[in-house]
Amino acid sequence: MQLADKHEGTTTKAFAGLRVLDFSTTIAGPHCTRMLADMGAEVIKIETDGGETMRTRPPLRNGCSTTFGQLNVGKKSVVLDLKSEDGKEAVRRLAATADILVENFRPGVMRRLRLDYDSLRQVNPRLIYCSISGYGQTGPSAELPAYAPVIHAASGYDMAHLAYQPGRNRPDYCGIYHADVVTGTYGFGAIASALYQRSVTGAGQHIDVSMLETMLSLTLTELQSSQFAVPPPPRPMFGPTETASGYVMITIASEKTFQALMGVIGHPDWVSDPRFATYAARRANWAELMDGVEIWSRRLSTDACLRVLGAAGVPASAYRSVSEALADPQLAHRQALSEVRDEGGSFQVLNLPFRMSGADTAPARTVSALGQHTDALRQEIGLADGTAIPPGKTAATS
Repeated sequence: MQLADKHEGTTTKAFAGLRVLDFSTTIAGPHCTRMLADMGAEVIKIETDGGETMRTRPPLRNGCSTTFGQLNVGKKSVVLDLKSEDGKEAVRRLAATADILVENFRPGVMRRLRLDYDSLRQVNPRLIYCSISGYGQTGPSAELPAYAPVIHAASGYDMAHLAYQPGRNRPDYCGIYHADVVTGTYGFGAIASALYQRSVTGAGQHIDVSMLETMLSLTLTELQSSQFAVPPPPRPMFGPTETASGYVMITIASEKTFQALMGVIGHPDWVSDPRFATYAARRANWAELMDGVEIWSRRLSTDACLRVLGAAGVPASAYRSVSEALADPQLAHRQALSEVRDEGGSFQVLNLPFRMSGADTAPARTVSALGQHTDALRQEIGLADGTAIPPGKTAATS
C-alpha cells in the first residue's frame, strides 16, 4: 500500500487557514509560495497590471504560460500599483490579515516602498516576513543584481562541477536553475520553522534567505577541501558508461555493490586486485576500472545492461529525457502529476515530492487569471471600487 492510500479521501491541508502575501517573481519565490499553496495556505499573488514576468514564458497556449502555471497554480491574483498610496494602503491592510509575506525584490526595494518588515510588523507583530535575494539583505554584495546563473558562478559551484569533467577547462552553460529551486525550498523550510516558533512565542520574524549560501550548501566535499592546503584525494567520476545502444549511469558506493559489479562483468578476481581492492585504490585507478566495465557493457544493449545490473543489486539507470522520465510507471504509481487548468486549457504539473499520511499535499486545480481576485480582496479590506477610505475610518465604518 502506498502512503497516499492511507488517507484516501482526506482533504486535510497542513497549512489550511494561513494567509500568504506573495510579492515574488520568476522562480525562487514563486516556487516557495507554490509549496505553501499546495499545503493549503491561501496565497495572494501581488502583480502589476502587466502581470508577472513568467506569464509570458513558453510553453504558451492562447497566451497562457504553463511554466507560470507550474509555479503559481492555486494562488489568487491581485493587481496593485505599489508606487501609489492606494496600493501601499492595500498592502498594509492585507498584511494586517496575513500570516506570511514572501518577497524577492532586490534588497532595499520594499524599504523604499515603506513595505519592509519593520514597517509591516507595526500593523501585524505576528507576520512572518521572508525575503529571498541573491546575496542576503545586508553586506557589501547585498544590492548587486542576481539571477541563478550568476549565483552558480559566484558560489564556486560551476568551477567545482568543472573539476569533475576530465580534459575540460571551460565551465558549462547554465540551462537549469538549481539556485532558484533550492533557494525557494530553503525558504519554505524556514517559513515552516518560523510558524512553529510563532506557535510558542506568539511573535513573527524576518527570514533572510541567500541564494549564494544556498548554492554553497551543494558543495559539500568541495567546501571542506577548500579550507585545507593538502590536495584532496582523487574521487570517483560517475559518468556515462557506453552500451551497444546508448549510455547508462552506474554508481558504486559500497563494497557490496563493487563486488556485485565485478561478478556481473566477469572479473571477480578484481575484488582482490591491488588496483581496486580498497576504496582508496579504486579512486586512484577509477578510469582503468571503468574502462574494464565498459568493455563488458558495450556488448549489451542498454536494456540488457540494466536488467543484469538490477538483478545483481547494482544501482544503474539509462540516461533519459524528461519526457521519458515522466512516462515512468513509478511516477504514475506515486500520482506524481496533477492535471490543472488555466484560460489556455489543461496541462499537468508536478506535485510536491513528498506525501503525508495525515495531510493532502495535492495542488489546486486552477491557475488564476491576472487580477482575478482584485475586486474581492479590495472589498474585503475596505477599498472597494478603487476608492481609498479616508483617514480615520475603517472597513467597518466606511
